[in-house]
Amino acid sequence: MVSPRRNVPAGFRLRLTARMDGDTLLGGEPFQLVRLKPESAARIRAWEAGEPVGDGGALARDLVMANLAQPLPPPLEAKVSVVIPTRDRDVLPRVHADEVIVVDDASDRPVPGALRRAVRGGAAAARNDGLRAARNEIVVLLDSDTVPQSGWLEPLLAHFNDPEVDIVAPRIVPLRDRGYEAKHSPLDRGPDAARVVPYGRVPFVPGAALLVRSHVRFDETFTHGGEDVELVWRTPYVRYEPTSHVAHAHRTEPRAWLARRVYYGRTAAQISARHPGNARPLHVSPWTAAAWTAALFGRPKAAVAITAVATALLARETPPRVAAELAGLGTLKSGRVVADALTRHWWPLALAHPRTRVAFLTKPPLRIVDDLAYGTGVWLGCMQHRTLDPLLPAKAWKLVRRTL
Repeated sequence: MVSPRRNVPAGFRLRLTARMDGDTLLGGEPFQLVRLKPESAARIRAWEAGEPVGDGGALARDLVMANLAQPLPPPLEAKVSVVIPTRDRDVLPRVHADEVIVVDDASDRPVPGALRRAVRGGAAAARNDGLRAARNEIVVLLDSDTVPQSGWLEPLLAHFNDPEVDIVAPRIVPLRDRGYEAKHSPLDRGPDAARVVPYGRVPFVPGAALLVRSHVRFDETFTHGGEDVELVWRTPYVRYEPTSHVAHAHRTEPRAWLARRVYYGRTAAQISARHPGNARPLHVSPWTAAAWTAALFGRPKAAVAITAVATALLARETPPRVAAELAGLGTLKSGRVVADALTRHWWPLALAHPRTRVAFLTKPPLRIVDDLAYGTGVWLGCMQHRTLDPLLPAKAWKLVRRTL
């Protein structure tokens, strides 16, 4: 039985991230058109002016869970435990905390002073051992190759004023700001705060650095990666807080870098067994899929006609300018999503046809290598786990309509 959601606490403030047009909100994840009751519109305008949530916590919860708004929590002071799993490498993090637990995942050379596992179980098992041993309710999980930056903890900790929050993730930045990986690491989820949801602007957060409640547990059957994505997709409310920075020692040596990309791709098959449909490519609207299919197969007039019809249909319930942005501009911007699907998940098929091969020409060489390595991992993982789920197109995006 699912317990009812608790309201956003009264002392929080909100920052609206959807477009507000009169009594209508457009935005969120999934993308939605929200008709606002007069009292809801008045509350939102007051919050935009800086007023606290007050007794509007139920409405605030709806907005936050849909990524229509982002919470601005007050500071929180609390003791934390820090758990650092490691295996056969030195521990980089330098942190001051009430409790620091290093978990040695059966290294060949035991780590002095660490909680040692007799048998290797992977990052999930090592983190779980640390979580069980932690004395405090809130626990920092840091990989042994990360270095927290100044002021990193406070923005994360503040979100635990909300009793619904179980996990908060910082932004992962490069320890050394040079090279391709410094600008294109998949660990960096960007500059915008969000609730973490599949196919959202922050669809996952990496386990390199997380702040969690001590009851959280990883799935220990994930012994070769993917346990972090599985966890955040299983947890109802996970936040990404990019004002907190934790540096990571990225792999930059070519062989290690490529191997890591293949490794990431291989995890998609096992994750999809727990969360079917969430690891698939090409999450776009039906009209976008149809328009790009027509364009790729040499029917540009059909692509334009499809987009025009979609715009006209949307204009029945949204202003014409908004309809044109959603259908027209949205389809153009989705070209990147189409290209990613072709150069990553579907690269063997894309290379086989001259029209789809053009997707590779839209990207710089290192990005193509990056995509091919990840895509190779996806195919290898699918063969290993005997599934096609990560290779199938995602369910079509649909406009959600509701009233608040």
